[in-house]
Amino acid sequence: MTLVLLIIHLFVTIALIGVVLIQRSEGGGLGIGSSQGMGAFMGGRGTANLLTRATAVLATAFFVLSMTLALLGHRQGGGGLLAPPPPASAPAVPAPAPAPSGPVVPTK
Repeated sequence: MTLVLLIIHLFVTIALIGVVLIQRSEGGGLGIGSSQGMGAFMGGRGTANLLTRATAVLATAFFVLSMTLALLGHRQGGGGLLAPPPPASAPAVPAPAPAPSGPVVPTK
């Protein structure tokens, strides 16, 4: 289920980016939106209303999907950046002693 929601979330994200980039600049930031070049391509008030509503719907879907995926990840024990590390377990068998480095002299 998480994989399906993640794929839907990806499509909603791409659609939201596309809709935001299509909209005409109304604030005139950096003076880019003042010319009638690309702005005249999708002129009219009806198009602005459609894009505004589409942005609102996609943003709401993005938010809901993000929260749902976060809750599902938390319930599955996905951890994350703030999760404590798992406790270190002691080795079951002790390590063997190192071999002597010189010649071995037999004892009687």
